Amino acid sequence: MDNGASSYRRFRDNGDENGLAEIIRLYRDGLIFYLNSIVGNIHLAEELAEDTFVLLGTKKPKNKGGASFKTWLYTIGRNLAINHLRKHSKMKKISVDELAELMDDESDLEKLYLRDERSITVHRALGTLKAEYRQVLWLVYFEGLSHKETSAVMKRSVHNIDTLVYRARKALKTQLERSGFFYEEL
Repeated sequence: MDNGASSYRRFRDNGDENGLAEIIRLYRDGLIFYLNSIVGNIHLAEELAEDTFVLLGTKKPKNKGGASFKTWLYTIGRNLAINHLRKHSKMKKISVDELAELMDDESDLEKLYLRDERSITVHRALGTLKAEYRQVLWLVYFEGLSHKETSAVMKRSVHNIDTLVYRARKALKTQLERSGFFYEEL
């Protein structure tokens, strides 16, 4: 049984606060990094992940589909991120100093999360890809979701996900080669 699903059911049906705490502990970091691939701002991604967990804690929705708990949770987070982007489609102008400060914050977080040089290079190359490529690669390779689960999160067909993964890997390989990095397994 999916660990997240049983923890959530304990929280939703029995009011066990530890169930919600377990979910947050299990999925917080991965959800933040996935949402960051959508919104492109780690601080906003943290807020959206928090909103996702608040929604679970207050509204206690039921997972009606056949998807795994993780897929369902990431779909909720993705929907919140897309709604946020729609509401705030007019970009706020910020100064170069503020931008540099935000980039420094993200860089520090990346260095903590990605420990060795190769992982950092791959992660940076991911950041240059189209948003849908970043999302599909993140879900499949970093979060370990199957193509079927990824199709549910991204609301696309499994065949479309297969094609996206192929194209995203090809684009990532090209980007890495441009930066002088060669990796045989891509």
